[in-house]
Amino acid sequence: MAVWVVSVVGAVTLFSSPATAQVAFQSTNRLIFGVPSDLTASMSFVDVDGDGDMDAVMANGRHWTQVNEVYMNNGRGQFTYGYPLSPEKATTYAVPAGDLDGDGDADIVVGNDRAQSWVYLNDGAGAFDRAWSVGPETDPTRSAQLHDLDGDGDLDLLVTNRGAPNGFYLNDGTGRFGPKRPFGDPDGSTIAVAVGDVDADGNVDLVLANRDGQANQILFDDGSLAFDEVREFGTGTDETRGVVLADLDSDGVLDIVAVNIGEPNAVYLGLGAGAFGPGTSFGGNARTYMAILADLEADGDLDIVVANVGGRNAVYLNDGSGRAWTEHFVGDEAEATYGVAAGDVNGDGLPDLGFANSESLNRLFINVSGRR
Repeated sequence: MAVWVVSVVGAVTLFSSPATAQVAFQSTNRLIFGVPSDLTASMSFVDVDGDGDMDAVMANGRHWTQVNEVYMNNGRGQFTYGYPLSPEKATTYAVPAGDLDGDGDADIVVGNDRAQSWVYLNDGAGAFDRAWSVGPETDPTRSAQLHDLDGDGDLDLLVTNRGAPNGFYLNDGTGRFGPKRPFGDPDGSTIAVAVGDVDADGNVDLVLANRDGQANQILFDDGSLAFDEVREFGTGTDETRGVVLADLDSDGVLDIVAVNIGEPNAVYLGLGAGAFGPGTSFGGNARTYMAILADLEADGDLDIVVANVGGRNAVYLNDGSGRAWTEHFVGDEAEATYGVAAGDVNGDGLPDLGFANSESLNRLFINVSGRR
């Protein structure tokens, strides 16, 4: 498959050859976030001011203290105004957003490395107040996400820690989280977690992406949130940095996407009852730090988007079977991309992509597949 990059003044556009063209993205020198010195670990697209379009929240710092930021969408997919999430500098890896206190606006959890993590409550117009802390001060946090684990209608918090116990925290309905409840190995090196009912028993299960020679794991819930039953997947020594759960082949069973450092990424198709087939490799031996799923060309199936460190970022288009993937590179730079987010920022019905880079500009790529 021939793939080339066409550059025009002020813009970078990705095209595949006309015979295989399925998706295209465009970025300009105005579709950027922050400054080159930002150590951005992840980003989230979310409507923080309630005006109906997707704004952006950036997690900055990683192991070093920086200010996290909010960028406002002008309604046309242009982020022309930004401000600090709060005045505090932090060692932030994650900024998951959702309505934590039931007042209808998007609040934010700031997940920090070896520092206190915090809840920031939204006033409804996109201004945030630091409300209260969550979790121990010393956890080496690498990811945080929100999910209703106990089915009570509010968002709970899951945090993964590299070299310390992971934990989930149940929301009392007001945005205050209870004590840490550990999951996974006490000395595990978990970088990310995906949540879903992989065995179709009505309970949420956890899929862990582990590093440092530790096997990736599936933790099954018996309905009590104990997660005592454990199964491994992968080679047993994968350096896995990210994991996603979704139905990739439309058979009604969840599948796993696991992305790795220095070895091929893999798709594990679900067989039912919590079992998974052998992995199908994609992506070569890149250093992939994160993956997300989105229907990029609006054909009804989910495609994979990966964030690479030291190599070009890429998308993998699904042929509908979850077994065959067509690679397209996004942009022409090989940067240190730690995170990626998808969202329809310009309201045209197609998901656009934001890449979170460490020590280079963060960039937005507009999905222009429908314009060609």
